[in-house]
Amino acid sequence: MQMIIVDDEAHWVDNLSTHKPWHTLGIQYVHKAYSAEEALQIIDTYPIDIVISDILMPQMTGMELIERIRIRDKKIKCILLSGHSDFEFAKKAIQHHAVDYLLKPPTDDELFGAVKAAIHQINTEWETISSLERTQYTLRENLPLLRGQLLLDALRGHQMPAKEWIRKLDNYGLPFVKGDCALLLVRMEEEFGQYNNNGQLLMEYAIINMAEEIIGEFTEVWGVKEEHGYLVFMLQLKEHVADIGKETILEKLSLQLQYKVKQFLKGSLSIVITEWFQFPEQLPDRYRQASAYFRQIVGDEREFIMRVGALEENNSPGPLDSLYMPPSLSSLLEAARWDAVEDKILTVCAELDGKWDDSWEHCMEAGFVIASSFTHLAHRNGHALAKLLGSDMEHLQNGETFSSISKLRKWSLEVLSKLKEETSNDVKDIRSLYVKKTQEFAEKNLHDDVSLRALATHANLHPTHLSKIYKIETGEGISDYVFRLRMERACHLLKTTDKRIYEVGKEIGYLDSAYFIKVFKRQFAVTPQEYRDSN
Repeated sequence: MQMIIVDDEAHWVDNLSTHKPWHTLGIQYVHKAYSAEEALQIIDTYPIDIVISDILMPQMTGMELIERIRIRDKKIKCILLSGHSDFEFAKKAIQHHAVDYLLKPPTDDELFGAVKAAIHQINTEWETISSLERTQYTLRENLPLLRGQLLLDALRGHQMPAKEWIRKLDNYGLPFVKGDCALLLVRMEEEFGQYNNNGQLLMEYAIINMAEEIIGEFTEVWGVKEEHGYLVFMLQLKEHVADIGKETILEKLSLQLQYKVKQFLKGSLSIVITEWFQFPEQLPDRYRQASAYFRQIVGDEREFIMRVGALEENNSPGPLDSLYMPPSLSSLLEAARWDAVEDKILTVCAELDGKWDDSWEHCMEAGFVIASSFTHLAHRNGHALAKLLGSDMEHLQNGETFSSISKLRKWSLEVLSKLKEETSNDVKDIRSLYVKKTQEFAEKNLHDDVSLRALATHANLHPTHLSKIYKIETGEGISDYVFRLRMERACHLLKTTDKRIYEVGKEIGYLDSAYFIKVFKRQFAVTPQEYRDSN
């Protein structure tokens, strides 16, 4: 957990933050703020859990600070300190849901007791939020989507350990087990094309419901719409119907589904049925085989019901599976997952070596997909691939890249390295622009609002993101930079002008001259007037 201590008395803040064993309570980091405004900047930047604040502070009181905190985050726990026993203060503290109201100076027992109470409240709230009951409710609400996505991933060849399959099937309430299963691929024919998007979805939903009603009497049914537009149903016989005609029951049920859809939805279906296979190991292969039957055998014919025959051994070309296995190369590049991109390229080349080492076409296929993915990323980032690659572009243009697997591997990894470097430079350039924009705004508006939120609004970024970018690029926090800029400007004005102390303070953003004098003395160990006299 992270905590912040807020007080305009610096010695009090420093003592509480550094000389108390907060780590024994589970507090990992204690921030310091010498004003309410500074505290709000820190709260906007870091995930603060607990605030310990004095009530009486210049510019903004502790009560006003709590009000501002409540607008930002209602879960932050606040503890108020006061040098006066005032019933109105205590009453307001209760109204603002403060954990405790302590008189200064509190004893260690009082202070630690209040923090412990705050931690207990935080833990209780988050335990409730993450409770099993709430999780199960959310799961139930999203169950159809989760079930469909799981089946889609399995059809695409996403591999999972057996224990993970068992866990997910159980969590999603899917009564499937390892063993014999079959697939039905259903194509909705042209009559359904008359419906608009919502109407089409309703028709798909109706067909899925009818399939579950008709086929579900004999088998467990798990259905989803896949990316090519087919409705896919995975089926597993129920125990009490294991002895009926296993080889013919699916044709009978498919015929009945086709007839009922025609009768009640006024549209026709074509259906391809796979042989029984071992789930989950053979699921992707059987799905691909059934899809191929639709393309190669059913074609444009309508109202077909066809069982997929046994796989025939032949030497005809097959698909380069690893190239199209999700996640795609383009999506990995888009997310800048460079290590995963390299792994995928090496996996594709390993499959080429193992299965298609004598097939120039497969090497060319992989090369085209890799090159087009690289080109897409370059164009998305505003670059021409030829300019980035230089001489490497020639190997692509003359086809030498595809002439062997080893050349494809070497070229792909070299280009990936250049893209990674260029993308990294782009990120640095963009970050530098944000830093420059932030500093220019702060320098011009030092007399006005230069809080983290104001700077972030000017840069069109979230305060947390701007704070992180600025720290990465400069090694200095934004609040530290603004404070240093103010002190440097103050020193310059004190040495080169005859402006009064309150005018200097106002010019650098301190409306309260007494507070400006206190901050200046804390920084330089002399007052502004003493600094002017000595210079």
